[in-house]
Amino acid sequence: MQRAALFRAGDAQMAAGDLGELLVPYMPTIRVPKSGDRVYKTECAFSYDSPDSEGGLYVCMNTFLGFGREHIERHYRKTGQCVYLHLKRHVVEKVPGASGGALPKRRNAKLFLDLEISSDLNSDDFEYEDEAKLVIFPDHYEISLPNIEELPALVTIACDALLSAKSPYRKQEPDSWEEELQASKHAKTLVQLDNGVRIPPSGWKCSKCDLRENLWLNLTDGAVLCGKWFFDGSGGNGHAMEHYKETGYPLAVKLGTITPDGADVYSFDEEEPVLDPHIAKHLAHFGIDMLQMQVTENGLRDNDIKPRVSEWEVIQEAGVKLKPMYGPGYTGMKNLGNSCYLNAVMQAIFSIPEFQRAYVGNLPRIFDYSPLDPTQDFNTQMAKLGHGLLSGQYSKPPMKSELIEQVMKEEHKPQHNGISPRMFKAFISKGHPEFSSNRQQDAQEFFLHLINLVERNPVGSENPSDVFRFLVEERTQCCQSRKVRYTERVDYIMQLPVAMEAATNKDELIAYELKRREAEAARRPLPELVRAKIPFSACLQAFSEPSNVEDFWSSALQAKSAGVKTSRFASFPEYLVVQIKKFTFGLDWIPKKLDVSIDMPDFLDISHLRARGLQPGEEELPDIAPPIVIPDDPKALDIDESSVMQLAEMGFPLEACRKAVYYTGNLGAEVAFNWIIAHMEEPDFAEPLVIPAFGEVASSGAAALGAVGLDNQPPEEMVAIIISMGFQRNLAIQALKATNNNLERALEWIFSHPDPEEESDPALDTMDMENNANANILAETGSEGPRIKDGPGRYELFGFISHMGTSTMSGHYVCHLRKEGRWVIYNDLRVCASERPPKDLGYIYFYHRIPS
Repeated sequence: MQRAALFRAGDAQMAAGDLGELLVPYMPTIRVPKSGDRVYKTECAFSYDSPDSEGGLYVCMNTFLGFGREHIERHYRKTGQCVYLHLKRHVVEKVPGASGGALPKRRNAKLFLDLEISSDLNSDDFEYEDEAKLVIFPDHYEISLPNIEELPALVTIACDALLSAKSPYRKQEPDSWEEELQASKHAKTLVQLDNGVRIPPSGWKCSKCDLRENLWLNLTDGAVLCGKWFFDGSGGNGHAMEHYKETGYPLAVKLGTITPDGADVYSFDEEEPVLDPHIAKHLAHFGIDMLQMQVTENGLRDNDIKPRVSEWEVIQEAGVKLKPMYGPGYTGMKNLGNSCYLNAVMQAIFSIPEFQRAYVGNLPRIFDYSPLDPTQDFNTQMAKLGHGLLSGQYSKPPMKSELIEQVMKEEHKPQHNGISPRMFKAFISKGHPEFSSNRQQDAQEFFLHLINLVERNPVGSENPSDVFRFLVEERTQCCQSRKVRYTERVDYIMQLPVAMEAATNKDELIAYELKRREAEAARRPLPELVRAKIPFSACLQAFSEPSNVEDFWSSALQAKSAGVKTSRFASFPEYLVVQIKKFTFGLDWIPKKLDVSIDMPDFLDISHLRARGLQPGEEELPDIAPPIVIPDDPKALDIDESSVMQLAEMGFPLEACRKAVYYTGNLGAEVAFNWIIAHMEEPDFAEPLVIPAFGEVASSGAAALGAVGLDNQPPEEMVAIIISMGFQRNLAIQALKATNNNLERALEWIFSHPDPEEESDPALDTMDMENNANANILAETGSEGPRIKDGPGRYELFGFISHMGTSTMSGHYVCHLRKEGRWVIYNDLRVCASERPPKDLGYIYFYHRIPS
């Protein structure tokens, strides 16, 4: 490659000896990437431009941030940084006679090591040509690379280090990588034993321990064995790993994850989840046809077996030819490895006009006022994602004229269909123990996590999350005294229970269950699935009915009593999000999913659920706090498993629920819920409960607060207990400090000091700000109360998210949205017109208020 310096792509050349002099004024701004520096050489900080894009990518030689052609001038104006490394990948037609290969040949093997290979590129006809050059702003001088002998040593070292830097999304822990799964080195040469093993379509169990959960099929010898907790969070006895250690057979596929689109494959040798490009052939060796759910051209399946109505088939509309959709609002999102929950939620969020206006409508202002590192700014990344989904820039249909032109020019320009939300996921999940992992997550939990971040990062005068917020009135009644208490709380999701007892096809369900057990016992194929049909009206009725309050303490009786609670809407939101509570826990605490069909209505009227407040003739419960009993030995405290179950069914991690119940002294699910709200953003929120020895501080929050330099800081658990009784946080801390953290004496202190001092300790204010910075939005209050957009309770369905799989720890999410008068399916990168939207199988539904 000839060494040259071009002025605005002109023909004027500069002698190689002058290159060093040209760069001398900018040397203080050129840095060599060090360990820990994030080098963004694959993606623009403000858009989804990359070296594959038409304008390539400019990487700042000082901050190592990447910028597309549309955004590079903004960074230059804001920072004054002049020297950038311009990266561009060209795809050209191979010269006749050139050798082919499994992947396109790289001419510059040193460059762009982390760039992905286009899966739709015919490697026999095309190859890559990578190009790099230094560009000096504002005059756009270009210095081609890699002929850098005449450049200053610092520039040479900096360029080499930048080009060889690893992806910023790759972390130290193998199970926390944000990168797309890589093909296994064993996939192409895997040896499979011809031992006659054939795997039935169901009824599997571990050949060593009879376990029927978390089973893995070894792709060498066909052994079916249980796994251990290393990949998807499931439990097992580790027999699959033991088998690998005994035999050395490296690859296994998880049974139950095999679909026409692929399967979960793990490499014991490489110690990570991998891709197997030959998975169909490897499964066929053991009699498994992974495409058996698909319909052939004549409308019948090859093996002439009646199709099963599985979730995977119905929700993804398999077997139906779907028309791809392109243009603004029809952009797909790449699955980064179990990130479909994020894709589905964000597609739904950015179909809402308020979010479109807040982020995409304010995009120029957000970008202009973004911090120096926009990759770490929530509003910038939201605006970037919204623009990527709504602009149509990354969802263009192939044009015949463009294809002809490319052939004439011997150049291949790949279509930018879909975006890869790596930067967004890396930022939004940072510090979260679950979302930062590569494991499957609950879409409902991620929705609340997102709303939490929106609340904490205001953009403009209005907060777009206001459209989801509503007030819930809870009426609690003592069954013995008949006295009541009314309270209000903020919520963002209406959780509907599944009324299984109201199934309209009970006889069919009983018959199916008998046939299923017989088939499993005989190791025969399972009968055609029969799904419970639940009327929506029954679920709505179950929501409105009173529920028992566990461990209810009646202030009227000054003792524990039976209590019931009913919930009503004190306000109706602009957008109603309805979650069907399909996930529950079995007796073994393993999450289970109810596979049901619910006739969700297109039009919903919940006006009858409007709260009415204290009614004539009702008498309120006295405002008296329950006595607090703290055992002398903390280890002697038993954990109320019924309260733990109630919290877990709300979607909170099991270990967090156990800690909440323990730290609130078994005072019931409601008090424990308040503890969860106050602690759910802590790094160890979902870590297992460790009961401290006698005399130790039982609060991780207290330890964190000690780092702020505050002496005699009360344990956060005690503060949470007092707050849950209705007292202000400052008052709780003041009382505990005055009584040397004695809970009973602190309560007595509060009642004997009804008018605490108004002045607050500045250090205490600092602590409160630090401690409440990550407090969950459900506990939000203010001088004027929470922001709500009340109105009529009549709604129309415009979207729903569906889940396929047996639990939140595995499976796949798909989103359906109604746009321009028709339903559209968003299945990661695949965006198509929906022919059979499975509205009865959804998990989360989105309704918009009908104007009155």
